[in-house]
Amino acid sequence: MDKLKKVLNGSDSTENGSPLNEVLEGTSLGWGTRVKGFLACFVGGIICSLLGVCFLWIPKRGLILFAVFYSIGNISSIGSTMFLMGPVKQMKKMFEPTRLIATIVMLVCLVCTLCSAFWWKKAALALIFCVLQFFAMAWYSISYIPFARDAVIKCFTTCLA
Repeated sequence: MDKLKKVLNGSDSTENGSPLNEVLEGTSLGWGTRVKGFLACFVGGIICSLLGVCFLWIPKRGLILFAVFYSIGNISSIGSTMFLMGPVKQMKKMFEPTRLIATIVMLVCLVCTLCSAFWWKKAALALIFCVLQFFAMAWYSISYIPFARDAVIKCFTTCLA
C-alpha cells in the first residue's frame, strides 16, 4: 500500500532531496483526505456531466446548461486526480508527450463547447465538440493504464478490418 501511495503521490527516489519536494510534502494533505477529495470531485464531475445531459432537453436554455455542466463535470473529473498526485505532478503528466495531443484536444474542445453554446449559439456544433471532448478525455484517461491504448487500437483495427 505504501508503494501505491508513493507512486500516486509522485514521490520518486530522485526527487526526495529537492527543496521544492520538501515544501510540497510539508504542505500536502494526508492520504485519507486525498482519497476523500478525489472521490468527492470525481463523483461530483460525473453528476455534473449527467445533469448536463438531462438539461440538454430543456427548451431554449438547455444547450447552455448542457455545455456548462458537461464542461464543469470534465474539469472536476480531471481535477480529482490532482488530489492523488498533487497539482504540479498532474500538470507535468498532462503535458507529457504521450498525453499532449489528448490534453490539447480535450482543452480546445472544452473551450469550443462553451463558445458554441454561449457566443455562436450552434447546438449541433456544441454537441460535436462535446463528443470530441468525451473521446479526448477517454483517450487521455486510458493513457494511465499500461498497454490500454495499444489494446484499444488493436481492438478497433481488428473490428474494422
